[in-house]
Amino acid sequence: MTNMTPDPQITLRAGTVQGSTADGIHRFLGIPYAAPPFGENRFRAPQPVVPWEDVRSATQFGPTAPQLPYPGAIGELLGSVHIPGDDILTANVWAPADAERAPVVLWIHGGALERGTAALSLYDGAVFARAGIVYVSINYRLGAEGFSVLDDAQRNLGLRDVATALEWVHAEVAAFGGDAAQITVMGESAGGALVSALLARDDSRALIARAIIESGPLEAQTPAKAARVTTQMAKRLGIRADRASFAAIPPEQLLETRRQQSAGSSPLGGAPGFQVAIDPETLPRSPHEVLGTIETPLLIGTNTDEYRLWFPPEAVAGITEVKLFVAALALRISRRAVKAYRDERPGASTGEVFGQLATDMILRRGLTLVARAKPSSTYVYEFAWPSPVRDLRAAHALELGFVFDKLDDDEAQRLAGPEAPRGLAVEMNTAWVSFITTGDPGWPVYGSGRTTRLFDTESTTVPQRRTAGLDLLPR
Repeated sequence: MTNMTPDPQITLRAGTVQGSTADGIHRFLGIPYAAPPFGENRFRAPQPVVPWEDVRSATQFGPTAPQLPYPGAIGELLGSVHIPGDDILTANVWAPADAERAPVVLWIHGGALERGTAALSLYDGAVFARAGIVYVSINYRLGAEGFSVLDDAQRNLGLRDVATALEWVHAEVAAFGGDAAQITVMGESAGGALVSALLARDDSRALIARAIIESGPLEAQTPAKAARVTTQMAKRLGIRADRASFAAIPPEQLLETRRQQSAGSSPLGGAPGFQVAIDPETLPRSPHEVLGTIETPLLIGTNTDEYRLWFPPEAVAGITEVKLFVAALALRISRRAVKAYRDERPGASTGEVFGQLATDMILRRGLTLVARAKPSSTYVYEFAWPSPVRDLRAAHALELGFVFDKLDDDEAQRLAGPEAPRGLAVEMNTAWVSFITTGDPGWPVYGSGRTTRLFDTESTTVPQRRTAGLDLLPR
């Protein structure tokens, strides 16, 4: 006779949900943490969930936020999932069946604030649940719906969604066997930027025990700079950049306008992107100004060749000395710093020097300033394993398949190929689990020696690499 495990039920503030169980792990998908942000709720702060009476099925991911697939070559490397519907502000939970006051991790996906979803197979939380962690992933508003800067609308709506989701986790995770006092927030790329924004908010930071930021920009923009994308979209649509005008445009039309706006552009020039904005109510100070002053333990790092996902090889090859000079001048990068970058990378082309400067201006500069400001509670890593796919080397997002120990997943193999080193995935996942569980990933803090864990086929702990030029960048 086969032993059948009954589907688990959990009663939350809004009602009861029923999930599924496999291999000792309970899974609950598509649980709303806020009301659908459409109709009267469009371009407004997240609103409370309407309670339900019957048991709600939680066996399918909720709808994805309105978005377009990645275009062109990058679309062959980064996958997309589309699930129709309005109930996009949902959470997913993987929990050990016997969890009791277990550590918790809240995963925030990336995608340049206009793409991505927790429903990607790569973000399955089973590997963390098997390690005794309650894993939660969320969706949030993206693009124009989540990060428009409008004259009479609240700003940073996507960040507000994420902050609301964190509050939901804090209030509800005990029902899944998690410990609300042990919440680690973790995100990659734009998700990492949102983690840094949560840490910069006094209310959100009070709910966070630890944080992990993978390749996340730490600098929020002024409202004027963050508004450029919205202002240009409004001009294309022939409308005012205010809430009523944008709410009158269907989400699909906003997406098409954004597609037209960004068509033919590239990371080297073209349409502005969506940004988190400095805002008195939701983000009074840029995270890069705050993170070095807080006590929250932080695991933070970047990949060696981040730019090789952003810039296609032909764009890198086309960067001339004149383009490098103009870019350095615009960014206030000294000739001395450019020379240091060349000296540290013998044999690198002009385009590769430019790419590394871009990587460091966007990511490593902020990381290093924060780590040097709080060296006793910051753990730094560099992911250096070079992918054989399209000469990506250690490009942006490549580390995800290793962190989630899912190198067999199609999403991971798009970037890493079919023969990536499994031992490195086990090593990185073990380090992340250790940090989430104990606050110690297994190597020393950054400290005065600028200690960094270098992840590669043979990983080592070394002083932070390539700092001569990095330390000369403008602050």
